[in-house]
Amino acid sequence: MVKLEKIGIIAKHTVPEKHRTCLIELVRLLEKNKGEIMFDEVTGPVFNKSGHSRAHVLSKVDIAIVLGGDGTLLKTARCLGKKPTLILGINMGNVGFLTSIAPKEIARSVTRLFKGEYIVDERDLLRVTVYRGGKKIHTSMALNEAVINQGGFARVIDLDVSVNKRKLAKYRADGLIVSTPTGSTGHSLSSGGPVVHPRVDAFIVAPICSLRLGVRPIIIPGDRIIEITLKTEWREAKKPIVLTVDGQEAFNLHKDDIVRLRTSSRNMRMVRFKGTNYYAMLRKKLNWGA
Repeated sequence: MVKLEKIGIIAKHTVPEKHRTCLIELVRLLEKNKGEIMFDEVTGPVFNKSGHSRAHVLSKVDIAIVLGGDGTLLKTARCLGKKPTLILGINMGNVGFLTSIAPKEIARSVTRLFKGEYIVDERDLLRVTVYRGGKKIHTSMALNEAVINQGGFARVIDLDVSVNKRKLAKYRADGLIVSTPTGSTGHSLSSGGPVVHPRVDAFIVAPICSLRLGVRPIIIPGDRIIEITLKTEWREAKKPIVLTVDGQEAFNLHKDDIVRLRTSSRNMRMVRFKGTNYYAMLRKKLNWGA
């Protein structure tokens, strides 16, 4: 059990009025348990306190409590540094695959947190690097997935994919998704990929609307390096082919760019309370039956 002395509060870009009561209640409970609180730039002004960037908060605290939807938690994951900060998500969004605690459960959750009644789930992060002309030009982290496609246009692109320098396939498709197990319930699932338990050390490579019907999603061991070479030119200047990370960060690709993906040396340590389990979450969130 980690000794929770310094606690960070991180929220989505704004705190809606309907959630301010929950935020105030959370801070009151943390202060009651004598936790030292560090606010981000969104939550600090609510209490007339100094706010800090997410990356700075994560580098200083023992646990960060994230208020928002899965999107807020994805942004937070990409700010993680070398410090093994715990992450607890409170769902103030919609589906909430990652931020599983409901606002009404805040009081009980804080009590259990300080009693040490929790489990830490370590989630792999994906390191995504772009090379152009042999030079590294862009690096990003992903908790869910990296996607290559032609922006908002459903047009076929050509991609050569290799695993540890061994040729896997030539994809002719609307795009390609490389997902972590955590992200297997997201964009990859909607493209026909499998649900993969977060403890499985793997990547899921899933084409989007492949022209070759024999091409199907494939699961690759997590210790491999995947390289994707773009073989298509932009058709029009304002319609670029884009690398999108976690549905939030976009980077324009050019023909012959190489996108290299591997498991990051960093991971995200998510707090889960005893009595909850992954399979129950799947049944509830994906409507697999009671």
